[in-house]
Amino acid sequence: MRYLPHTSEEISRMLQVVGVDDLGDLFSTIPEDCRLNADLNLPEALTEWELNDHMDALSRDVAVAPDYRIFLGAGSYEHFIPASVSHLLARSEFVTSYTPYQPEMSQGTLQAIYEYQTLAARLMGMDIATASHYDGATALAESLLMAIRITKQKRVAVSRLIHPLYRQVVKTYFEPTGFEVLELGYLENGTTDITALDDIDELAAVAVQSPNFFGCIENLQDIGEKVHDKKALFIATFTEALAYGLLKSPGAQGADIAGGEGQSLGISCSFGGPALGMLASKKKFMRSLPGRLVGKTQDLEGNRGFVLTLATREQHIRREKATSNICTNNSLCALAAVMYMSTLGGTGIRELACLNRDKAEYLKKGLKEAGCIIPFDTPTFNEFVFRFPAGGEDAYSRLLEKKIVPGLSLDTYYPELAGHYLLCVTETKSVDDMDALIREFKS
Repeated sequence: MRYLPHTSEEISRMLQVVGVDDLGDLFSTIPEDCRLNADLNLPEALTEWELNDHMDALSRDVAVAPDYRIFLGAGSYEHFIPASVSHLLARSEFVTSYTPYQPEMSQGTLQAIYEYQTLAARLMGMDIATASHYDGATALAESLLMAIRITKQKRVAVSRLIHPLYRQVVKTYFEPTGFEVLELGYLENGTTDITALDDIDELAAVAVQSPNFFGCIENLQDIGEKVHDKKALFIATFTEALAYGLLKSPGAQGADIAGGEGQSLGISCSFGGPALGMLASKKKFMRSLPGRLVGKTQDLEGNRGFVLTLATREQHIRREKATSNICTNNSLCALAAVMYMSTLGGTGIRELACLNRDKAEYLKKGLKEAGCIIPFDTPTFNEFVFRFPAGGEDAYSRLLEKKIVPGLSLDTYYPELAGHYLLCVTETKSVDDMDALIREFKS
């Protein structure tokens, strides 16, 4: 349990209730020579990050086996979550809330969703956002179906550098619809090859991920212009929402719709779930957004209130008219995200994003010096692809034996990249952790 100290005001009120002047009077029955009358010899205070690291180090001395150093990302990212977020999120009125159908009973839940919509729209550079999607994969699939409703076209193109599991979910969504899903290849620099668009007509949308699955940052501005020349909608997706604390937002780079994963914003990895599907768009597409939108209004007495402004799900309208039949109220995960964004603020999110990027660059440089190959020279955020030095084919298994997980093998998803690994570094990895990995490669 987290230690939450009393404030001086709270201590003063408690002393008044029991009828003593100061804390020392509480121990008057203890003989003077048995009391400690000096300050405790304690070290300087630690930050939450430092204290967690210190406790982890102590636990290694008594644990059966030391913790693994894990350099995995690929859509699920380990970030430090402030204690305030975990504490507030566990309050029963938040944990037990469900879809706020009755506004007179659900003002707290409705306001939380409204605040999330506001900050999510700002992060993605869009006019309006929803809070109704399970994860980044379903948010992407819904955004593609949304584009088809808007444009009346029946063909979409998705980059092969979108997360492979996201693309699989898209195929599952589209298989019974009769709509066509095309894939765009990638260039030698690890970014999407959009030249194939020249030969494709009647497109509803083109979806590109940035940072993409290889960790490379796409030029969304140029891609968006190309897509709009084809009279299609441009969809920007992502697995690492924190990247937009440093990078230009999708909306600022011409995206019409942005949909991706918000797990990085105050939600733990938790062995794969729950997650947060983020979906936002320009205002003119508002009525095509799936899920629910919370709006601000006034009651009969002029007081501010919150209500479900748009609810285009099958519970509310005829099933065949619903924008989605499988989105849901994801307010608890959305609440975690809005608490996280509010706690850090714009400056904090930017500083944290810079820290992620800088640590990844530190490790990338160290691995290069150790003889690893970095195949893509495109700028990255907190993930990048590498290949072991020549003769290091068994290095991965040897590192696992030493409790180090040096990234995700790309063999399964990209057979042409056999022997390549996707490595991730967030603020949770210390310089000691990274130096340990570099030393293993040098040895």
